[in-house]
Amino acid sequence: MAENNKQATPQDQEQDLSQVLKVRRDKLAALQKEGKDPFQQTKFTVSHHAQEIKEHFDEMEGQTVTIAGRLMSKRGMGKVSFCDMQDKSGRIQLYARKDEMDEAEYNTFKKYDIGDIVGVEGEVFRTQRGEMSVRCKHVTLLSKSLHPLPEKFHGLQDKELRYRRRYVDLIMNPEVRKNFEIRSQFVSYLRSFLDGRGYMEVETPVLNTISGGATARPFITHHNTLDIDMYMRIATELHLKRLIVGGLERVYEIGRIFRNEGMDTKHNPEFTTVELYEAYADFNDMMDLFEDFLSSAAQKILGTYEVTWQGEKIDLAPGWRRMTMAEAVKEYLGVDFMDITDDAEAVAAAKSVGIDMDGVEPTWGHALYECFDQKIEGMLIQPTFITMHPVDVSPLAKRSPKDPRLTERFELFICRSEMGNAFSELNDPIDQKERFQKQVELRAKGDDEAGMMDEDYIDALEYGLPPTGGLGIGIDRCVMLLTGSDSIRDVILFPTMKPLGETEANKAEKPAEAPKAPEAPAGKIDFSHVEIEPLFQEFVDFETFSKSDFRVVKVKACEAVKKSKKLLKFVLDDGTGTDRVILSGIHDYYEPEELIGKTCVAIVNLPPRPMMGIDSCGMLISAVHKENGEEGLNLLMLDDKIPAGAKLY
Repeated sequence: MAENNKQATPQDQEQDLSQVLKVRRDKLAALQKEGKDPFQQTKFTVSHHAQEIKEHFDEMEGQTVTIAGRLMSKRGMGKVSFCDMQDKSGRIQLYARKDEMDEAEYNTFKKYDIGDIVGVEGEVFRTQRGEMSVRCKHVTLLSKSLHPLPEKFHGLQDKELRYRRRYVDLIMNPEVRKNFEIRSQFVSYLRSFLDGRGYMEVETPVLNTISGGATARPFITHHNTLDIDMYMRIATELHLKRLIVGGLERVYEIGRIFRNEGMDTKHNPEFTTVELYEAYADFNDMMDLFEDFLSSAAQKILGTYEVTWQGEKIDLAPGWRRMTMAEAVKEYLGVDFMDITDDAEAVAAAKSVGIDMDGVEPTWGHALYECFDQKIEGMLIQPTFITMHPVDVSPLAKRSPKDPRLTERFELFICRSEMGNAFSELNDPIDQKERFQKQVELRAKGDDEAGMMDEDYIDALEYGLPPTGGLGIGIDRCVMLLTGSDSIRDVILFPTMKPLGETEANKAEKPAEAPKAPEAPAGKIDFSHVEIEPLFQEFVDFETFSKSDFRVVKVKACEAVKKSKKLLKFVLDDGTGTDRVILSGIHDYYEPEELIGKTCVAIVNLPPRPMMGIDSCGMLISAVHKENGEEGLNLLMLDDKIPAGAKLY
């Protein structure tokens, strides 16, 4: 069966693919029978790459070269054949004539498929149409592609499929490769920048017996030999500061961090940070270093300070704005927290400007932070350092000598996104132990993101930690900024994805506890213990009911709402082309990552309702019942074939 670029109908795709796979395997079997098994090729010497030939064509014209890559297109195939070959640098045209090659070799070459990897020996020349090309003398099949590439004109466009099959994404979409080249250059520049300032790169444990260094929910695993549960690190901070105690003075680590939290366009459960610590420095030194590094990285890698991200033009030229959190709240909300001393007054002031304090500890510090977090963070577009965070939300930062309610801490925000976090590090072991104890109390109350008591770290501080500045930078977000990427998945080669199908191995490895989302058991369902709320006896008129607009929605992103134990934030495709945000209190039953990509039902014409400082625009429909006295909930999910925006009657 000859392959072509005609797009098959959905009904024919599976059958067509099966036929293509058979044809390609038959071709491989024929080659193997002839003693030409491509998988026995072990080496091919490459002298040049496609872009190199094009850039130096004038001096290379007429020169014999050896190149290798993947066949991306085929034309002709009579006595003259044209192919586009792609290597790591780009594409170049191959020109093959039957009378210029061994006839048997040419005839074999004609049977090669798009996607096959070949090695070519040939002469650099320009065709009559002016195309820079390589005139083939010998072509060697180095690897047989048994699976066809996506069809020519549409390529691999489905984002979910691109993330799952990054190898195909890199083949078909050259701009994707560019993103990861920039990422590599960014990390390389980061190392050079820090090494040049006398920092020492180190490595610290990924597995820990205590979860600490940040406020986040950890992944938990089990060490069989020691027979103990261990936590995958949520930060590298506490181990790095132990090294400062040990006298290393300037250290950094670029490493993977793991947080068992929601997934959205800015969050992946595993991500990359750099944390660095410098003895005898403070948070002002860290601010200078961060600004110098990120602005110079843009200039070095992109050749400009100007970037476009999330539809905004960002100027990374040095001279970024610096303001305290209290100054930001006063400027944007008109509330001067520095004139407030009473906790109750601070909470009242926050509520007066629309801040949701439900479930938040009613203190001055939390009220100030919630004002910033809920209202102001989303307004910061150009690079802005927000400094002097409340002690309440900064358990590892040093108190300000000028105001003990505040800490010497900053976060950098660009285009509504936090890019990094830094402190003048707390080095008072007594104060640190008290703050750890506060975290332990919060954890005992059910806050699974609160930190734990780290007695060994306290012991280290008692040996003496010098005044120290510390900085943590989110590498993924910085790369998003430099590449103009809207999703963190576009800058992580293999982002975390829910498996498309459950394997027997997956099932065997599942923990014993039941999943949060109620699932119907196999076979007959026993409803004898289920209680259903009595039906309403009063009638509602049809006109009133018909005003509710029920629509099919697709879950584009889902994450847990900060400070809330129950709320999930959904970003939905409702068919209008504009994202819709709905908050739903179903975190007791579902984890956010398992809902991404699902098809649900929502009422879309309800007025916006502020929840935790976020406007919830509608309501997702769930089915609620009681079973053995406990409430059960199932989010209503539909067949994925139903399009977003379809109206329910």
